[in-house]
Amino acid sequence: MAINTLEYSKIMMKKLDQHAVHNLTSGWMEANAGQVIYNGGDEVKIPTMSTSGLGNYDRDKGFVQGSISLKYDTYKMTQDRGRTFQIDAMDVNESGFIATSANVIKVFQEENVIPEIDSYRYAMIADIADKAGKKESVNLTADNALSKIREHIRAVQDIIGTDETFIITMPSNVLALIEDSPKIGKSINVADFKQGSINFKVKTIDDNPIRVVPSSRLKTKYDILDGVTSTQEKGGLKPAADAKNINWLLTPQNVPIAISKTDKLRVFSPDVNQKADAWKIDYRKYHDLWITRGKQEQIFSCVSV
Repeated sequence: MAINTLEYSKIMMKKLDQHAVHNLTSGWMEANAGQVIYNGGDEVKIPTMSTSGLGNYDRDKGFVQGSISLKYDTYKMTQDRGRTFQIDAMDVNESGFIATSANVIKVFQEENVIPEIDSYRYAMIADIADKAGKKESVNLTADNALSKIREHIRAVQDIIGTDETFIITMPSNVLALIEDSPKIGKSINVADFKQGSINFKVKTIDDNPIRVVPSSRLKTKYDILDGVTSTQEKGGLKPAADAKNINWLLTPQNVPIAISKTDKLRVFSPDVNQKADAWKIDYRKYHDLWITRGKQEQIFSCVSV
């Protein structure tokens, strides 16, 4: 029976987006996109609400009238990325195409798409923190790592309070420095963490969850490769020449708004593909990250000297 490639593509798109959220170390940020309006393409609408402050109550006139402002600002996803793949018709028969194509896209997402989205998001947060004056460059050692991160934690808590949860993002080598601190005591604990529909255990510092991220994804700046020219044909990202290592990012859990959408997944059979006797898979991904006005001073970035 012939494969319904349209229905297959729709099912795969949903599964690919779920797969990305579960496997991105930054996947927790997508929970903040719940009120975002997305109707396809590269634009999203993000709501902003504000209200009047308190006024004096008058015993004769009663309450002072307040105002509520709710507006949707339009943001454009700047990351419009894609690839096309071909699987020769002789390498797979029709009955085996679904398993083969699903495996190709799964490997592609895990090895290329997910690291790129993570890297882009963390670099964006570091850049926003830098522009907001919420960055410090530090040469970390086992003697100063714990005291320095606690200093930065207090700086964030001075703005958001102690009841708000924030996520600490860092590479494993920095966590090792903190754990080697002679003053560590019982500062490191373990807690449950939820990302999408997945629950797992993470370490915490002063009850704030730590997301341990590969150091290759924690640079302050990346060059985005076009995947076309001879020097960039591998595609993806590479650290910029002047990039710094990110020691850690402190980010309130409800602040970064991140979206990644598989906007197109097209599958063409060998009989439809005009270029070759092969199955053809087109993959297009939009993604971006925003921190709205008024929230940009609630984050903190510590980078290498």
